[in-house]
Amino acid sequence: MADDFRRPALFGGREFEAFAGGDDPATLRRTAHQTARMLLSRARESDDPAVVERLVTYTDEHGIDALAELWARSSPHSLPGALWRIYLVRVLIRQDPAGVALLFQRGTEVLSTIDPVIAGAPLPAGPQEITDLADRILRGVFDGDLADALERAAAFCRVTAAGALSVADDQEAASPERSTELTTRAQRLVTTADELVACARLARSDSLD
Repeated sequence: MADDFRRPALFGGREFEAFAGGDDPATLRRTAHQTARMLLSRARESDDPAVVERLVTYTDEHGIDALAELWARSSPHSLPGALWRIYLVRVLIRQDPAGVALLFQRGTEVLSTIDPVIAGAPLPAGPQEITDLADRILRGVFDGDLADALERAAAFCRVTAAGALSVADDQEAASPERSTELTTRAQRLVTTADELVACARLARSDSLD
């Protein structure tokens, strides 16, 4: 969903030091699942809040590329696929918190579902509230109920998608290119939401791996 990322040294964080990259698809799949399981178990077994905080803010220091190398090609209905989508949503928010906040707020105004409540953002939601929400959702992956965190992220995507479609309709006559861009973003967000919901169902049955 995002086009521009900072490029850090690959596996720059110590959470990934033990895992070597490679081109073999089987090795890549195995490494993706190993790192995803490792992160969850490390966070859940630790009593140190700093461990979770380092995982939440990992991409702030190292960028998204290291995670993309590990997880972006994973099945969308897998643990590494779910973690990739959660981290990517957070990165997208931090790249443009004001723009995302605008779309999310519009989504709350046009939707008649409980998705805004599930997502958990205060209303009205400004850039800081949306940025904080992204951190809370990702933190919930590591120290809360995984399925709940995935469902919150899915709800956030649905609300933002609805807002993007609404703004796209407003822009259709005056700025058709912007309208098309927003429509494409909305479609991607809806797809991501569906994938996260599927992962949440798997997590509730202890089948997400």
